[in-house]
Amino acid sequence: MKRDDLEPVRGSGNVYRDLGLPNADLAQARAITAAKIIRIIDKRKLSTRDAETLTGVSHSEFSRIRNTQLGRFTLDRMIAILGKLDADIEVSVSFRIRKRRLPVAPRVPPAKSVRGIRRPRVARRVGKA
Repeated sequence: MKRDDLEPVRGSGNVYRDLGLPNADLAQARAITAAKIIRIIDKRKLSTRDAETLTGVSHSEFSRIRNTQLGRFTLDRMIAILGKLDADIEVSVSFRIRKRRLPVAPRVPPAKSVRGIRRPRVARRVGKA
């Protein structure tokens, strides 16, 4: 492949979306939050053990964040870790209509009842309350 064969393509600003991964916006938010955690730890020259002492979060969790193994972390948990590192946190959420619409799953009609199959009945309590 020659260099002239390549054509530059403008990305969407979210590498996870460009790669077609599910939950791309959440993955990007986690990555940005993890980068901020790493930046704070590096700026303060903390080891993972020092960060554990400061925050009460296991040192192995900081190692996972540093190695970008973010699958175990929810976004709110990572924001809580940022708060424990004494970071001022401001979260802003905005909504906008997507330029391209995602395909909508086709509606499945409700299943018809089949003779001979009974619907489960809910037991009701009879008597004084």
